[in-house]
Amino acid sequence: MERAGRILSKLGIKAVEVAGVKTYHLAPGAWSAAVGKTISAHAKPVFLDGTRLIVETEDAVWQSQLAALRPAILKQLEKVLGTGHIAAIDFRVAPPRRQPARVEAAVLQAAPGDEADTIKDPVMRRVYRQARRKASA
Repeated sequence: MERAGRILSKLGIKAVEVAGVKTYHLAPGAWSAAVGKTISAHAKPVFLDGTRLIVETEDAVWQSQLAALRPAILKQLEKVLGTGHIAAIDFRVAPPRRQPARVEAAVLQAAPGDEADTIKDPVMRRVYRQARRKASA
């Protein structure tokens, strides 16, 4: 079964001309279909500048590996989208994203509690508290 983009390109119709669909709308779906699940999990298309597709990768290793695969990826994108939509791919390392704060750290900072609670033995915990009271009195 042929993809719609390929059929349209055979007919000489660009996807841009059909019902207001732009190539940059088709690029994310075409990317995952062209490269597969593994690569699309580590590299995401973020912008289409004319016919140049900008792809963000996780790190420099993925960037160099995908740069070596650029001709094969372009062929696959051409099979999925049709000719003339994407002529070049620019791989860039994505800036590090801020991770969500851990809830446990916030809870520990908010309520420090009694240091005697860290003693597991109940008898020793009671002895420690009594000694602390006598020392502070």
